[in-house]
Amino acid sequence: MGLYQRAPNAKRALLLIAILILVAISLGGCGILEVTGQEISVSVTADGISQAILVPAGTTAEGAFILAGVSLTSLDKSTPALYSVLQDGNDVVLVRVEEEYQVEQSVVAYETQVLRNESMQEGEQRLIQPGINGLQETTYRIIFEDGIEVSRTISGSLVVTSPTPEIVMVGSQAPFSVVPLPGILGYISAGNAWVMRENTGVRQPVVTSGDLDGRVFEISADGRWLLYTRSSDDEETINQLWVTRIDSPDEDSFDLGVTNIIHFADWVPGTQTGVVYSTAEISPSAPGWEANNDLIFLNFSMETGWTTSPRDSVEENSGGLYGWWGTDFLYSPSGEKLAYSRPDGFGLVDLDYGALRSEYDLLPVQTRSDWAWVSSVAWSPDENFIYFVDHVPQAGLAVGEDSPLFDLAAFPFVGGAPVRLVSEVGMFAFPTASPIRELPSGELSYQVAFLKALSPTQSRTSGYQLVVMDRDGSNQKTLFPTEGGQGMNPNQYFWYPSYAVDQFSALIAVIYQGNIWLVDVDQGIAHQLTGDGLITGIDWR
Repeated sequence: MGLYQRAPNAKRALLLIAILILVAISLGGCGILEVTGQEISVSVTADGISQAILVPAGTTAEGAFILAGVSLTSLDKSTPALYSVLQDGNDVVLVRVEEEYQVEQSVVAYETQVLRNESMQEGEQRLIQPGINGLQETTYRIIFEDGIEVSRTISGSLVVTSPTPEIVMVGSQAPFSVVPLPGILGYISAGNAWVMRENTGVRQPVVTSGDLDGRVFEISADGRWLLYTRSSDDEETINQLWVTRIDSPDEDSFDLGVTNIIHFADWVPGTQTGVVYSTAEISPSAPGWEANNDLIFLNFSMETGWTTSPRDSVEENSGGLYGWWGTDFLYSPSGEKLAYSRPDGFGLVDLDYGALRSEYDLLPVQTRSDWAWVSSVAWSPDENFIYFVDHVPQAGLAVGEDSPLFDLAAFPFVGGAPVRLVSEVGMFAFPTASPIRELPSGELSYQVAFLKALSPTQSRTSGYQLVVMDRDGSNQKTLFPTEGGQGMNPNQYFWYPSYAVDQFSALIAVIYQGNIWLVDVDQGIAHQLTGDGLITGIDWR
């Protein structure tokens, strides 16, 4: 019976010992007690009140505050640090730490954009759009120690209202000589379309949206309409194809409902409202599109802009080697033939069967980049030849596609092999044939212009000079820029319109350093027509 009574007492003793152990562990975890036994005296200061207390030896600063009845937050700190083990006579001071978030509003000043306009006198200014300041909210994290601010850092910033830029149009009409001008010379300046008529002093804005991207800029054969592309704010659309009546742009501007035109769109010869184009698809990888290499026709109404359903002539296709870049097309002067050019060759389009008939295989260029080289081609005015840039292999190179050599050649449709006319002209030579002219001898002839690289073996980055020659490659003459001048950036240029051959000297319009220059081929004289430095595209009809 005695044994039966002692058992519960033993159990209670064991339970008490376990509870004491847990309490000791708990107190140790709180930093109150690490070693039991003797007590030490410390001074605890918190919230402006100091008190002397006895704590077990081995107590931390945090434990002393707890034993003194001082509540702590996760941000509070002390001297010495909360984790420090105290010694007899230590002073422990608590620093109350608080944080606060404060939002401040500030003005985002608008910027001023200056548009240069050559139709206004130099120095004249006109406010196009008033500027409006924006609003920005900045969030600060502020730290206080015992009620005193000790730090202020930015934890976030948000533009609530974006500023609207002030747009000021400034006149830049320079005292350039007024030169008689055959036909209509159209150009893109600062994303807007302008035309010159009769002489270089008569200039008229046609499209003032400021968003022409220059991929398509074509004046119709009768000079009444402009076909062009406008960039788009839609992430799923590269650009849009539009037409505008040149002599009444405010009333007749139509979106044709066609998007993503990269390389080609033009007027269909022999029609007033026929348009032909090639499309691309948006691609997440560089260069941002995948060419369809197709050919599509449509017509639009000059009164309402209504369009017919698109008619496929050449269906979507791979486009050969590097076909993702795309195919260029070019009508012959009569409009009866259509040539195509792509990275691996050129040929003719059979519009009856929607097929491409290869005429010449080109050695492709390995650019090792997100673009592909396409040979520029040009019809002779009699349509017997296509002038083109031929990529030729270099001796000693293991990979022909790496060759830096490019020659100017002529492909004959009258029979025979291609004729090499000029060696090492550069990859961006852009050959272009003049209209047919009657020579003093009575012979009907024409010239061929091309751009020649100043550094032919580095023609990808080289400047270029404008050169003209007879159709057989003879009598080459460098026209522009003159000797010692900085080379041109390679871009398309235009001969004078064919109907003006009996009234004017042979003229070529080029873009040089962002301005239009008119080069007199016969006299070797160049006239600067613009001075704003913002020209990005031209056409001449």
